Amino acid sequence: MPRARRGFKARRRRNRILKEAKGFRGKRSSCHAIANEAVQHKWLHQYRSRRQRKRDFRSLWIQRINAAARNLGHSYSKLIGALGKAQIGLNRKMLSNIAISDPVAFQAIVQSTAN
Repeated sequence: MPRARRGFKARRRRNRILKEAKGFRGKRSSCHAIANEAVQHKWLHQYRSRRQRKRDFRSLWIQRINAAARNLGHSYSKLIGALGKAQIGLNRKMLSNIAISDPVAFQAIVQSTAN
């Protein structure tokens, strides 16, 4: 009697891991046991990086707003505080886009907070 080899579902599971490991170097792409560990690390980094990307973009927007505000003689923190008091509901992403694409409109926004 031949030994049991777990059949279709186990092969499908192993192949799924090997497909995820495509492009890795050496045995990490071809040996299931080693590829499994590499893929687990890959997923961990992906999960972390999806959250990191949100932080990175917010930081970039703040830097852009700060640079544009300082050209007009204001600081970022004072500008954001004034926007809140003036009840101007623009988020940092939109402010950043306005500062880059339409400096005149950004200057008008800054002037409206100064009043």
